[in-house]
Amino acid sequence: MREAKPQGLELDSGSIEAGRTDGGRPEGDLPEGDRPNDGSPEEASPQDASPENGRGGRRRRGMREQSATQRALGLLTRREHSRKELQRKLTSRGMDAAEVETAVETLSGLGWQDDARFAESLVRSRAGSGYGPIRLRAELATHGLDSEAIARALDSYQGDWLENARDLVRRRFAGLSGEAGSEDLALRRKAADFLIRRGFDGERVRKAIRFDPDD
Repeated sequence: MREAKPQGLELDSGSIEAGRTDGGRPEGDLPEGDRPNDGSPEEASPQDASPENGRGGRRRRGMREQSATQRALGLLTRREHSRKELQRKLTSRGMDAAEVETAVETLSGLGWQDDARFAESLVRSRAGSGYGPIRLRAELATHGLDSEAIARALDSYQGDWLENARDLVRRRFAGLSGEAGSEDLALRRKAADFLIRRGFDGERVRKAIRFDPDD
């Protein structure tokens, strides 16, 4: 398994620390300007205390504009993201593409973003939801991962793809578990089509719908 994402994220105090191991400033700590702000409005200036600025002669100013790094960190603290997905989300929100690329590169270097870790996380999540390796291979490819990275992510899965397929059949097609069900070709074909759509290969599909204990 890969090393876990760096710890020490303190959004409430407005600081980001990657992997603190002692009392000092850790190597790779983000510059102050890229740390998330505390969400508080900026204090109004004396110029804001004019009648046209509304009740009490004061105006509440909005939060400061977040940098690409801050926005990326906000996404990464919710769940793992691939590099491509992170860049797509940030640019779709109107952020400068060059700034986004620099921010993602920085966070990747610090260990906050990692394509391999993302891929392993996605495989575990999708496998737990009943999807097979063919479906996952195609999904990972849409995130810009190469074939070797995809293979490593699938190899990291510690579950049993065949047992996953059999479990789906037991839950979705209970009629196949009996002797009579094994002769129901229409039901077996329906179960096979379902497993293929879920991304299981032909060999596992055939074994899953037979329920052969010797397989």
